[in-house]
Amino acid sequence: MPSPAADTSPNAAAALELIAADMREVDRVIARRLDTGVPLVSEVSKYIISAGGKRLRPALLLLMAGALGYQGDQHFNLAAVVEFIHTATLLHDDVVDESTLRRGRPTANESFGNPASVLVGDFLYSRAFQMMLDANNVRVMDILAEATNIIAEGEVLQLMNMHDASLDEAAYLRVIRSKTAKLFEASTRLAAVISGASPAVEEACATYGQALGTAFQVIDDVLDYAGDASETGKNLGDDLREGKTTLPLILAMQRGNPEQSALIRAAIEAGDSAQLTQIVAIVRETGALEATRDAAAAEAQRAIDALSGLPSNPHATGLLQLAAQLLERRA
Repeated sequence: MPSPAADTSPNAAAALELIAADMREVDRVIARRLDTGVPLVSEVSKYIISAGGKRLRPALLLLMAGALGYQGDQHFNLAAVVEFIHTATLLHDDVVDESTLRRGRPTANESFGNPASVLVGDFLYSRAFQMMLDANNVRVMDILAEATNIIAEGEVLQLMNMHDASLDEAAYLRVIRSKTAKLFEASTRLAAVISGASPAVEEACATYGQALGTAFQVIDDVLDYAGDASETGKNLGDDLREGKTTLPLILAMQRGNPEQSALIRAAIEAGDSAQLTQIVAIVRETGALEATRDAAAAEAQRAIDALSGLPSNPHATGLLQLAAQLLERRA
């Protein structure tokens, strides 16, 4: 996961400054809807929500709504819904992955235990579904219900793929487009729906979100072998320890010699990072790292291309900047 330091890119900062006031309103909605009579729910929720990060999914919804000229206030509520859904997935993910570090500090499950993390994740899902009713729009509910279901399917797919070194690029992309990119796609599609955009514009907005979310996750997987733990806020080699077959490893096995491929395969199957230094060297030497960055670049370009039919205004420029900034991401 990116650290707060990652927000210092001039492009990202300029884009997010456009919606700074809107994001403060979203924060107020989040704080109000986290108010509950059960102290542990509020404590765990606030712990993870306040941990930093880009708030990229709600930011995309706000930027796209601005690009399309939306004049109402429902985008604040829906941006908070999206953040609650995302936060619930993080809570559950960290339990499943037995993660101990996120954004440079202990995960919620490390601090509060697995039962609290799972149950508070459930609370956030249910609160999100309460809030989406406020939109009084069946299409909005359909988009969010479908997204939540597909995210859950992606989580199960990833679990099934653990320690499977035979996973190919198509199967890898299926997981990340379900698990990660789907909520990006839903965020930008929601903005189009509440703005009353045409079906063609709605699809373009959804394509932008899906492509951006895919690029974001591909680059995140690169950083597990090329990042700096002090900048990325997570332990390097976590994916390997968890037995995840990500694109850098898939490409390294395809490009490496038999001995190199066998080493990576054995590490994935055992969930063993003891040879991490050697595996990182193989990923670099085979050109797998650059090839993975190229794959992310292609997705970022697909996102940029999807914006061609949108009105020309500062918010649309901000969306363009976010896609371009992904190509420079190092944390």
